[in-house]
Amino acid sequence: MVIKAGILFPGQGAQSPGMGAELAESSRAARKIFQQADDILGFSLAALCFEGPADELIRTDRAQPAIFTCSIATLAALEECTGAPFEGTMAAGLSLGEYSALTAANVLTFEEGLRLVALRGSAMQAASEDCPSGMTSVLGLGIERTKSLCSDIAERTGKTIQIANLNSPGQIVVSGENEALDAFEAEAPTAGAKRALRLDVAGAFHSEVMRPAANSLLEALNQVEFKEPQFPIWQNATAQPGHNPQLIKDNLATQLTSTVLWEDSFRAMASESDDAVFIEPAPGRVLTGLARRIAPQAEVISLQTPQDLQTFATSNVD
Repeated sequence: MVIKAGILFPGQGAQSPGMGAELAESSRAARKIFQQADDILGFSLAALCFEGPADELIRTDRAQPAIFTCSIATLAALEECTGAPFEGTMAAGLSLGEYSALTAANVLTFEEGLRLVALRGSAMQAASEDCPSGMTSVLGLGIERTKSLCSDIAERTGKTIQIANLNSPGQIVVSGENEALDAFEAEAPTAGAKRALRLDVAGAFHSEVMRPAANSLLEALNQVEFKEPQFPIWQNATAQPGHNPQLIKDNLATQLTSTVLWEDSFRAMASESDDAVFIEPAPGRVLTGLARRIAPQAEVISLQTPQDLQTFATSNVD
């Protein structure tokens, strides 16, 4: 017997106190993953996930290793629940979720992935603290108008602002320094946007503000031996599967300063097969919602609780 599915790994913003608690309580395999994370990081990540507090869990340097660990623990619990090995058919992860995907595909060990994610989160937190910046979600403006407005504001203010995420049809996220974002939010409605809303994040992720973090990350990535993926991993920076280990590393570093091409990535994945099934491991259901807007024909199943695992396993073990 074997479990087969594509996997969509969540990114920052999916975290919430209590995540993974039910899985760890019901699954020895999930509990072991959280225990390993505690040992590797030198503090109780499990307690932070299960109990909070929310104001600590939301920090970039805490949220990223927490989400990564919860996602990998979900896969471990799924295998234990079914007694069958899990074989990914393809995978992608939103931002930090790309590291979860690479770990699931055995490009990285759990420890390697966790240490890289922890370093990434700390580097991004530091870059955010060095430059007052953020992210704004904009609806209804369109890619070209958004690019044009960002370009105009950057030229006028001399501040960084650029498209950070293309998440689903009509949903765009821009990143930039606060002065530039203030101007963008003021001018977006006149340009045709239905809404421009500042997000509760530490800084301008996926923009040039993250250049110092990208440089530190690439140095760390180059010290780790990446193996070839056991199944295709669509990368955020290219919306294409990565195969060559060095190119995968380069794309991971590039991802911090470039647009996350999530819509293009999932549309391409969904077109690979007419009957493809995808799962979204905990925490959260964000990617399930995006998938329905990108490729409504694709079957995407959110796995958040032990009952979710049982239901999925009952109908998807070959």
